[in-house]
Amino acid sequence: MSDNKPTEAGDIQFTPLAPEFLKNPYPFYSQLREAEPIHWSPLGFWVASRHADITMVLKDKRFGKQYVKRMTSRYGPEVMEKPLYAMMSRWMLTQDPPDHTRLRGLVVKAFTARRVEEMRPRIQQLVDGLLDAVQDKGEMDLIWDFAHPLPTNVICDMLGIPEEDRAQFTDNSTISGRLIDPTPMSDAELDAANASNAALEDYFHRLFELRRREPGDDLTTLLVQVEDEGERLSEEELIANIILLFGAGHETTVNLIGNGLLALHQNPDQLARLKADPSLIPNAVDELLRFDSSVQMTTRTALQDVEIGGIEIKEGEAVLALLGAANRDPEAYEDPDRLDVGRHDIRPSSFGGGIHYCLGAQLAKNEAEIALSTLFRRLPDLVLTGVDQPDWRPTFTLRGLMSLPARWTVPSRSAAE
Repeated sequence: MSDNKPTEAGDIQFTPLAPEFLKNPYPFYSQLREAEPIHWSPLGFWVASRHADITMVLKDKRFGKQYVKRMTSRYGPEVMEKPLYAMMSRWMLTQDPPDHTRLRGLVVKAFTARRVEEMRPRIQQLVDGLLDAVQDKGEMDLIWDFAHPLPTNVICDMLGIPEEDRAQFTDNSTISGRLIDPTPMSDAELDAANASNAALEDYFHRLFELRRREPGDDLTTLLVQVEDEGERLSEEELIANIILLFGAGHETTVNLIGNGLLALHQNPDQLARLKADPSLIPNAVDELLRFDSSVQMTTRTALQDVEIGGIEIKEGEAVLALLGAANRDPEAYEDPDRLDVGRHDIRPSSFGGGIHYCLGAQLAKNEAEIALSTLFRRLPDLVLTGVDQPDWRPTFTLRGLMSLPARWTVPSRSAAE
């Protein structure tokens, strides 16, 4: 344990699941940056809140994931006997080189710039289909009727999940954001997550067998057939990383679209500006990512003693990098608490950095661009009915809404045609 850990945290308390924190973490981030930018939490890790420090931690090779070591030192060796944590230890997201390099090298082929751009017509088709289903109703829940099924169907396409199997994924949120929160799950949460994960494992085992018999042009087929210098993925690695890709491939994009629509309706001048000039939408997506990130934090472990901001981080100690705080740092962005869809030089920290930079970053941005532009064009008078009291999910790392009710004037038949 470092000798320089503060014995008194003053008024600063890192309580990421407190209702007031989940509702709006940004004032807390500001307080933390000003008073104690490298903060020791009684939960057992350092918390970094400045843009410069976080950027360094994410890119510096003196930091790694060390997932198993970090989990066992915090919760004891028996934690890895739990099926869920054992599976997570095989995620590409929790690996360090050389395993991370091998796993990412296999998956990255599905996320090339060319393949992502080629998906635009399919994304547009999905968006139009979702709006076709609700346009004449005059109301919908923007999360469950729009933001959730869109990226879920996109990742189902990429994984080769047959149409007839998709209802179980589009009708429910199958991945719990609590898996990667910095506070441990309760026994009830863990039991529910284990049950959900077991159902996913069972389904993907059957999908692997299907794709071995009937190969397709999809990522699952690629991974079950691939060899890396003669070494196939183990069945355990295959299962773990397909589940990771499924969760990461839709959950954060749901939140990007939902959080972005909420922020725009809470800032009607920026919404009006965007509708008047749709060419700003790609830039606006970056600004929405910055303003209210769908991923609020990531964790790294010091592989050797490292000094950050005058504080010595000892080898083996974890640093929780607050991506949401980096995005609102006044040293990185002028007037950071203001939404500005025309802001210049936006480089949101929301997709992480270094070797773990999000593979699906451009895909997520493309989905959000198409979703917003089509929504504004087809439902121009859409308004949110719960904009003053948004219903936030009870998770910290993945920040998103439980629901987002909306209504609009039903277009006349002649106008629709």
